[in-house]
Amino acid sequence: MDVSTSLEVTGKVIVITGGSGALGGAMARHLLKQGGKVAILGSREESVSKKLQEIGTDENLIGMVADVTNEGDVQKTCQQVMEKWGRVDVLINAAGGNLPGATIAPDQTVFDVSLKDMRTVVDLNLMGSVVPSLIYGKIMAEQKTGSIINVSSMAADRAITRVIGYSMAKAGIDMLTKWMATEMAQKFGDGIRVNAIAPGFFIGNQNRRLLTNEDGSYTDRGNTIIRNTPMDRFGEAAELNGVVQFLCSDASSFVTGTIIPVDGGFSAFSGV
Repeated sequence: MDVSTSLEVTGKVIVITGGSGALGGAMARHLLKQGGKVAILGSREESVSKKLQEIGTDENLIGMVADVTNEGDVQKTCQQVMEKWGRVDVLINAAGGNLPGATIAPDQTVFDVSLKDMRTVVDLNLMGSVVPSLIYGKIMAEQKTGSIINVSSMAADRAITRVIGYSMAKAGIDMLTKWMATEMAQKFGDGIRVNAIAPGFFIGNQNRRLLTNEDGSYTDRGNTIIRNTPMDRFGEAAELNGVVQFLCSDASSFVTGTIIPVDGGFSAFSGV
């Protein structure tokens, strides 16, 4: 058997949901530079246009607007990608987020959570990966080849305080990853892989005020995270790119059903 160990992604068609965000946008920029044909999906026209301007004009980059929980929206984007490039090699499910009502403030208890916000957060973070996986995954099943990369979290396998809705959804992402990996390999062949990355703590627009003060110093929560991260710092968005490229490439041809931490040692540390 001729096994490739190349990290090459040149010519691969890569769809990134949440591609207008910080992490998804960094992945898009990197994979485009590596020769990929990249389609970014975002929920708002304004954010997609802004991200395209930031990355720069390129014939191998397109932007599309879609609600990733809406089957019709996602199906339309799939049709656009197929019409332009004729195939889908990689789907990266990077869409996600949180809402204040699904987060428990320091002076609250679990009984203060907003069920409406919790449903929204679970829908976005879990079903927002399920829907694209089923629609784009069907193309991969027909091709007999492809890679789906989900985005899990350190909040998936432990009770990290406050983020109950987000944690529940990301725990679901882990099981979706394992279940889809098994289903695709057993029924559609070993050319289709489903994996997840589990980022540690990265400072972005959504959590900046939670982790840092106005003067740039860490909040109490930020300091707690750093104390439990052996590398003693937060991650940079670009530090996800290496493992993402590995999972996009043929070098990971025998890797499926995994959740790979990118966390500075957070998941390995006992805290004592």
